[in-house]
Amino acid sequence: MAAVTVHRAVLGGGRPTLPYAAAGRPGSGLPLVLVHGYVDSWWTFEPLLRALPAALRAYAPTQRGHGDADKPEEGYLPEDFADDLVAFLDHLGIERAVLVGGSSGGVPARIVAGRRPDRVAGLVLLGVPALLADKPGVTAFLETVRTLEDPVDRGFAAEFTRGLGTDRLAPGFLETLVDESAKAPARVWRETLRGLLETDLAATLTGILVPTLVVWGDQDPFLTRSDQQAVLDAIPDSRLLVHEGAGHLVHGEDPERVARELAAFTAGLRG
Repeated sequence: MAAVTVHRAVLGGGRPTLPYAAAGRPGSGLPLVLVHGYVDSWWTFEPLLRALPAALRAYAPTQRGHGDADKPEEGYLPEDFADDLVAFLDHLGIERAVLVGGSSGGVPARIVAGRRPDRVAGLVLLGVPALLADKPGVTAFLETVRTLEDPVDRGFAAEFTRGLGTDRLAPGFLETLVDESAKAPARVWRETLRGLLETDLAATLTGILVPTLVVWGDQDPFLTRSDQQAVLDAIPDSRLLVHEGAGHLVHGEDPERVARELAAFTAGLRG
């Protein structure tokens, strides 16, 4: 069981300051960098961070516009988040890492894996969509998000967040996720989702040559098995692990099992 500490990364160069959580011993092999998804924060990985073995060093930044991170007026395309991720690696002096993307956080993670393989030893995708524009529910949700005003209603944030998982999510943890989602301004809800829908997500799956682990809950309300197969078909060195009975937030529902899978995957990689 790893202890979790919270810090702030001042990226500089006009980039935002990002809070991040850290767990495990520094200098103990390849580090993990955990990348959260839409209107989430580092808190989505809190159960997973605590479940990781102490010998495995992990970092989980909160992305721009989300949680307690700086909230610039613009810069919410997947490429912007990917650039911040590289800047975060630079800030911490990490030469190579295992990138772990949760939900849509897997999009900037796989952009970095494809463009900067010198910085990425392995890629883990936890409930990450292959595509989003092909999902009518997501495109319809954007129309709703376009009507949001500040402050974002907590009831709206709660309905969205509670629809991601199953009853395996601890109630207190779920309430924390709702609180974190409500911290994102309406423009971040709008522009981040618009960026995901307008970006060619199929192109972000090309050129990834690092070993890749795909983890999916078979009760995911958004992502089908065929969607995950599209990820596997696009990435040559990839394999799938299925969590039966888990929903979209597989890392929050099965943190101990995901921690074991991450430890085994990382142990098999070259630094």
